[in-house]
Amino acid sequence: MTGSTIQRQPKQVVRLGRADRSWYATWFWEIDRVLLLLVALLIGIGLIAVAAASPAAAGLEGKPPLYYFTRQLVWVGLGVPAMIGVSMLPKEAARRWSIWAAVVFALCLVAVPFVGIKVNGAVRWIGVDPIRFQPSEFLKPFFVVALAWVLSLRQQDRSLPVVPLSGLAVGLIALFLMKQPDFGQTVIFCTVWMALLLLSGVAMKWLYALGGAALGLIVLAFLFYDVARGRIMEFVTGSGDTYHVDVAHATIVNGGLVGLGPGGGVRKFKLPESHNDYIFSVIGEEFGLISCLAIAFIYLAIMVRVFIKLLDEEDNFLILAAAGLATQFGLQALVNMAVNVQVVPSKGMTLPFISYGGSSLLAVSIGFGLLLAFTRRNPYLTRSPYVVKWSSRQ
Repeated sequence: MTGSTIQRQPKQVVRLGRADRSWYATWFWEIDRVLLLLVALLIGIGLIAVAAASPAAAGLEGKPPLYYFTRQLVWVGLGVPAMIGVSMLPKEAARRWSIWAAVVFALCLVAVPFVGIKVNGAVRWIGVDPIRFQPSEFLKPFFVVALAWVLSLRQQDRSLPVVPLSGLAVGLIALFLMKQPDFGQTVIFCTVWMALLLLSGVAMKWLYALGGAALGLIVLAFLFYDVARGRIMEFVTGSGDTYHVDVAHATIVNGGLVGLGPGGGVRKFKLPESHNDYIFSVIGEEFGLISCLAIAFIYLAIMVRVFIKLLDEEDNFLILAAAGLATQFGLQALVNMAVNVQVVPSKGMTLPFISYGGSSLLAVSIGFGLLLAFTRRNPYLTRSPYVVKWSSRQ
């Protein structure tokens, strides 16, 4: 056009400088980026591992070779945004929503014996194929946060009966889990509860009493709970159906230190649930025991990172919630890896962010999102007094 000038608007550039007060910049500077990097490593490793295990698992079921890998991409595509979204919640909102979610999924757990569907001999799922979910998986992270909130109330009023009340809640959940049966998840819930009691500073008499009760319950489970007795006897004596753990152990050691290479595994084709419960063995066969040790180190690094961040935390709830979520996350990984190397009896438990799965991956993503939310820190509040004083003079 003649006689006129077109003024171009400057492009909006996304900046993440410390002076930027936008919501995404605030989240970026407050989030623990080391934890974010470590979990990104686990997700990447998980996709590679599921791609390696998918032909074996799909072949046993007559499905296309990359069937489970393509589905895992979908679950990761849902899980990662869920994790990031939860990590952006204000801490108060994360606590409040977790408590309500714990109530909802606890009710779902109670409904499992009545409306649940049987998969691999256990009634743990609600829904209709292919849309179904496992209430206990989603309940774990939310229940940890609810427990942390209840136990943190002791700081305000020492007379509150938080220990027996939380113990009653854990006992009821354990009862419904063992009815499914799901002995592995029962152990996770009870262990995390005891860890939170220890961190909350309860009297030693409670810890001694709980230790004795735990020993008594183990004896009772062995005497009257067929699933626990069968798993323990199979593990101790080597009798019974030990096919899964035997093949898993043979698979993980078949790769030696450096593995047979991607796609080079042979024993994985005889391994049931190679994409899920026993994916750690597939990693050992194709990528070697060194890779397995590296993965174990990543899980350990996540837990150490969280506990180091909590050393100067003053909010009792945040200490208990973050420590509980980290303990639950690390314990689940430890149990899965221990089963694969035949250190503990077989349990149906996934390896967080690495095993294939819908309910488990989404639940772990939400739980880690809560962990990221509770460990967020304002970078300006963590400066030393000297730096703040000096910078204010400039």
